[in-house]
Amino acid sequence: MYQDIIWTVALAAMGLVALGFLWVISQAGKAADAASSQRAYHGANVLRRWLFGILLVVFAGVTWASLHRFPIPRQHAALDAAQVVDVIGRQWSWEVSTTTLTTGTPVEFRVTSGDVNHGFAIYAPDGRIVTQTQAMPGFTNRILYTFTEPGAYRVMCLEYCGLGHAPMVSEFQVVAPEGN
Repeated sequence: MYQDIIWTVALAAMGLVALGFLWVISQAGKAADAASSQRAYHGANVLRRWLFGILLVVFAGVTWASLHRFPIPRQHAALDAAQVVDVIGRQWSWEVSTTTLTTGTPVEFRVTSGDVNHGFAIYAPDGRIVTQTQAMPGFTNRILYTFTEPGAYRVMCLEYCGLGHAPMVSEFQVVAPEGN
């Protein structure tokens, strides 16, 4: 959806640049007196300022639209989530502190490594990645995620970490809250 909008805007911008080049080419052969040269210079400066202003507004809008729901939470403080899961990646296994989570309630995953870098990824029951981060020795990355669908979720390593990388898989259950 966003790709179609961005593609349309990019094509429109390329068309405007092409029209600008065609106009410059058409004006290249005409003689100009001092007054018309001064007007052209002033017009070019005004156009340049307007284009800069428009690009600045577009840049600010695109930045806000893409980052207003920034997916990376605070990393140096607790996230006040109702459910907390400590995860340690080791060659070649995941140590997950909790194996049952509840849908609709934010979960804070505190992810670190006991040996080498690992790529911590949570896969939904349908096989798609729902969230991921790096597991690094000596540092804890925090992910805040709210599960919406119950089921068996798998944790897999996304970064090659040695010969036992492929079977480095763990699993936990996400269940609906009691009474639903």
